[in-house]
Amino acid sequence: MADTETMECITEHERILQEIESTDTACVGPTLRSIYDDQPNAHKRFMEKLDARIRNHDREIEKMCNFHHQGFVDAITELLKVRADAEKLMGQVTDTNRRLQEAGKEVTAQTQEVIRCRMQQRNMTTTVEKLQLCLPVLEMYSKLREQLESKRYYAALKTMEQLENVYIPRVSKYRFCQIMAENLPRLREEIKEISMSDLKDFLESIRKHSDKVGETAMRQAQQHRTFNSAVTKQLNLGHYTKPVYSFNGRTHIHVPNGLLMNNDTGDEEEADEEVLTAQDLVDFSPVYRCLHIYTVLGDRETFENYYRKQRKKQARLVLQPHANMHETVEGYRRYFNQIVGFFVVEDHILHATTGLVTRAFTDELWNMALSKIIAVLRTHTSYCEDPDLVLELKNLIVIFADTVQGYGFPVNRLFDLLFEVRDQYNETLLKKWAVVFREIFESDNYSPIPVETEEEYKLVVSRFPFHDAEIEKQDFPKKLPMSQSVPQIYTQVKEFIYASLKFSESLHRSSTEIDDMLRKSTNLLLTRTLSSCLQNLIKKPHIGLTELVQIIINTTHLEQACKYLEEFITNITNVSPETVHTTRLYSLATFKDARHAAEGEIYTKLNQKIDEFIQLADYEWDMSESDGRASGYLMDLINFLRSTFQVFTHLPNNNNDHASMSGKVAQTACMSACKHLSTSLMQMLLDTELKQISMGAIQQFNLDVIQCELFASSEPVPGFQGDTLQLAFIDLRQLLDLFMVWDWSTYLADYGQPNSKYLRVNPATALALLEKMKDTSKKNNIFSQFRKNDRDKQKLIETVVKQLRSLVNSMSS
Repeated sequence: MADTETMECITEHERILQEIESTDTACVGPTLRSIYDDQPNAHKRFMEKLDARIRNHDREIEKMCNFHHQGFVDAITELLKVRADAEKLMGQVTDTNRRLQEAGKEVTAQTQEVIRCRMQQRNMTTTVEKLQLCLPVLEMYSKLREQLESKRYYAALKTMEQLENVYIPRVSKYRFCQIMAENLPRLREEIKEISMSDLKDFLESIRKHSDKVGETAMRQAQQHRTFNSAVTKQLNLGHYTKPVYSFNGRTHIHVPNGLLMNNDTGDEEEADEEVLTAQDLVDFSPVYRCLHIYTVLGDRETFENYYRKQRKKQARLVLQPHANMHETVEGYRRYFNQIVGFFVVEDHILHATTGLVTRAFTDELWNMALSKIIAVLRTHTSYCEDPDLVLELKNLIVIFADTVQGYGFPVNRLFDLLFEVRDQYNETLLKKWAVVFREIFESDNYSPIPVETEEEYKLVVSRFPFHDAEIEKQDFPKKLPMSQSVPQIYTQVKEFIYASLKFSESLHRSSTEIDDMLRKSTNLLLTRTLSSCLQNLIKKPHIGLTELVQIIINTTHLEQACKYLEEFITNITNVSPETVHTTRLYSLATFKDARHAAEGEIYTKLNQKIDEFIQLADYEWDMSESDGRASGYLMDLINFLRSTFQVFTHLPNNNNDHASMSGKVAQTACMSACKHLSTSLMQMLLDTELKQISMGAIQQFNLDVIQCELFASSEPVPGFQGDTLQLAFIDLRQLLDLFMVWDWSTYLADYGQPNSKYLRVNPATALALLEKMKDTSKKNNIFSQFRKNDRDKQKLIETVVKQLRSLVNSMSS
């Protein structure tokens, strides 16, 4: 056990010694501490081990020294020999230095003299150079004063720049140069103030000249557009074989004979007039001068900001509309001239300078101006009621748009605005044509057009596309079915299309779009204006049945003529009607609605006339027996209806469609009149204010109904099948038969049966009429209770009344 521990201890000491030998001395502490931390007396054993290790190293050192000792002795011996030679060499060097110093004393003295002379020469040269430097400074300063006196400010600034950067720095230590340097900033400020004053004068001047500049630019644009339009027409006709080209600022064209044709859109004097530009009308030198001055002064940004700010203010002033501008086209022209002049100047500044006005700045100004222009035009055009003024304004807007577009400004929103103005133009046209239509309708006699000669017939046919083989075969004189208003309306619709087409010119739109615009505006004229005028005409109280019948005839022919209006539009625009998305004319619905309104008015007026006759009825409801003949008012009413329905023979029947239409209108009117007459007679019997009715009155009323039935059976209007018209009086007939025959047993027994003889008699109606007769019998037969037949009849009436009341109650429950 003890041997084992001893071996471990020895091994540990070896490790510690190796660590001490291989480790830096500063890090030995922890290693030594571990020796004392081991077993007791371990350090003694370690010391013994350490001493043994030291002795081993000493023996190794001694062996190494013994091995190198002889070499060391030989090196020392050689070194002693070299020392003697070194001392000898040192003596020789010292002697050589002494002799050299003695030989150079004379040379050194001469060198000092040369240095002194050279310094004097250098001072003289420096003096001459300084004088040469000062003279140019004085000359440049004198030149500066002369430039300021002659108002050559840009050259003066360049001279100042040279003085500061080139000349004054060379002689800046002299006092006169310091005084010059101190004066230069003050001179610069004076130049800035003077140039800014010139710029303000320029801005004020350009504000006054903008109108003239804009007028010139717009006139040139108009001449150019007129010329291009003329050239295009000539090219389309094949008169020109070469394109337009320009040289020397003038426009020319090759014509077939090889000669040159000038762009002469006006008089010869105007053709020879020199084309003016903004630079010809405005002196821009103050802007250039001020820009250069501020650029040289390093304050260009301040100048640019000031210029742009002032121009923005002027733009807002220019965009303010004049008072009463909407009243004349000259007001709009002056407004556009100022705007064009403003932007022509800005465009010139943009291209003549670098950075003073940028494209972004001009675009910003234009966008602001465009929004304001559109708002102003929207407001002022809404006040305009004259289509000619709106058309002139449109042409002015187109010239304005072409002008500014030529300077690179986008004008799409202006052409979009023109579509809104076009709507306003169409509205003014519609109002104007509404007056025209009303005047035509008021002056019309609503009778067929008489034609005495073939020339008159051709004149009417040339104004209105009328073709009827049967009428053409007739001899003169003859009558055309429509009235005088039809060709007038047709002609005015064509005039409206021409007027609407005028606005579509120069809008840079395709033929298809123009065709679509024309058709839409024509549809508005037909469906709104003409339709409204027709509706108002039909509702007028002085329009009688004859006039209404003629209106139906007129609308029929106008509807047929609409296909010729479509051909008319097609010939104008050269757009085939088979083109996809081509708008059609909505004539069918317009004239169909007018005919329906006229037909309804016919029915209404017939019923009103019937009511007027009914109001003339004067029955003696307590008469004991009838007069034996129909009432006079009713005979007059029937005669009126007969004569009225003869008017319907004038309705157009030249083809199957018109024949069926005329028959339908006549049949509907006749049936409506008969039903209204039957209803009015029934209401007369059942009037709550009528308290008593005698049997004699029933008999008289029956005679009147018989006349109505005879009228219905006489076929006042052809086309009714069987007794269809007589069915209008079936309710009255069955009610009167029931009271005339006094067949209550049959009525009560068959009530509710589909084959009942009195199927159309309502129990409530029969009860109301029976009670009126019951009261009459009580009043007129005071002594009826003493006669057996009268007492039986009174009991029968009471019995029937009870049964009818029970039927009415059962129906209501």
